[in-house]
Amino acid sequence: MIFNLFKSKPTLKEIIPNGFVDIHSHILPGIDDGPKDLAESLELISKIKKMGFSKIIGTPHTYSGLYNNTNRSIANSFNEIKANLKTEIEITYASEYMLDEIIFQKAKEKKLLCLKDKYVLVEMSYISPPYNLYEILYEIKINGYKPILAHPERYLFYRNNFKNFFKLKKIGCYFQSNLLSATNYYGREVSSILDRLLMEKLIDFAGSDIHNIKHIESFDKKLVIKNVKLMKGVMEKNNLFN
Repeated sequence: MIFNLFKSKPTLKEIIPNGFVDIHSHILPGIDDGPKDLAESLELISKIKKMGFSKIIGTPHTYSGLYNNTNRSIANSFNEIKANLKTEIEITYASEYMLDEIIFQKAKEKKLLCLKDKYVLVEMSYISPPYNLYEILYEIKINGYKPILAHPERYLFYRNNFKNFFKLKKIGCYFQSNLLSATNYYGREVSSILDRLLMEKLIDFAGSDIHNIKHIESFDKKLVIKNVKLMKGVMEKNNLFN
């Protein structure tokens, strides 16, 4: 039985629960760094369905100066998919908002696109947090929204100062990890941060963050994280968005 100690870890694809609800994806065509056109978008959705996903929430970036999306531009892109979709899978849409002055204003006007029940997906720059991070989050919260911070494990500026993660959780931020972070896709340091976040019970949900075919092919990579069981539990929590 000694050989079991050296048993290879599963691939990411192998631990995806049947009927998985993906709350973070870039499947809408032509409006961010996801698929460039309808054909590519439909191909992505078909391949995602084959991995066992039952629902995909398209969350294109809303990022001032780079992806200047509006509620209308996102709805138009979604409607183009909806009119041409042949794959039997549920799709809806929201957005992944950069924590900047745009989301600050949209929160005040109560115009944020939500995943469900006022849950709103947000992100930060990978370089540094915004100088007014807590002011923005406060504005989101007082207007009734529930911020879910996308891929906290990828914000390497917090790797040596974990207290910031605890502070964000304390003020009511939910955390959504990227599935590919459980492999070495983004590098071992990101996987290591994810392992600690899982161990500290800080991760609430998971998302694919799929942008392209390369991302889907990378679901064949083996897991490198230690806390596989905890990661599986996180994925099950996505049923909230069914």
